[in-house]
Amino acid sequence: MSDKESYELLGFDNVLLPVGDLGEAVGFYERAGFVVGFRLDEAGIALLKVGGETPGILLRVEEGFGYRPPMWPSPRVWLEVPDARVAARRLTEAGIGLLDEPFATATGWVMEVADPWGNVLGFTDYSKRPELGRRS
Repeated sequence: MSDKESYELLGFDNVLLPVGDLGEAVGFYERAGFVVGFRLDEAGIALLKVGGETPGILLRVEEGFGYRPPMWPSPRVWLEVPDARVAARRLTEAGIGLLDEPFATATGWVMEVADPWGNVLGFTDYSKRPELGRRS
């Protein structure tokens, strides 16, 4: 690579999450409020939209991947929402258990859930620092 070439991180493409069953995973995430951008059963993948952004969460079937509790520590994907406490209530109403009650951070509130395969998603708001969030 020459000095004139650039290696620059431009942003996220997709976040890939392994799942054991595509239909079950899509159902779980739809209950959690995600919209399916596309689904290719023959390839074992489905893309979940995240806001108005092009990148999303790509569910990918891994053969023989069974249910498991989230590993601690494990990678987490946190998504911005207008109000994490409202999101917690709606997820609970949809039958999705929270890993813990919403907790305060320096910027707002956070709560986390795990899918049946142990993938952890957090929902966070910027209620304490709205100037940092997408919805100022």
